[in-house]
Amino acid sequence: MSPHDVILRPVLSEKAVVAIERGKYAFYVHPDANRTQIKDAVETVFEVEVTKINLQNVRGKTKRTGRYVGRTADRKKAIVTLAPGQRIAQLEGLT
Repeated sequence: MSPHDVILRPVLSEKAVVAIERGKYAFYVHPDANRTQIKDAVETVFEVEVTKINLQNVRGKTKRTGRYVGRTADRKKAIVTLAPGQRIAQLEGLT
């Protein structure tokens, strides 16, 4: 799996943006990706040093439109902690 296939997009919630100040970045990742693949992908794409990765499986929500019921997709979220002094320049303008 290519590093660009592992990282789907950054998480831009209020909690995730505040965590950037502490050197923690949140990404939605491929559901089949493991910690090693995620670490290699972040280090390759953003050229930083990763010290820790926490993973969360996020269940999809049930949504309704009138009488029709649907469900959003399940996702996997990775919270990546970088080495002290490391930053991802592409995501710095969000804080």
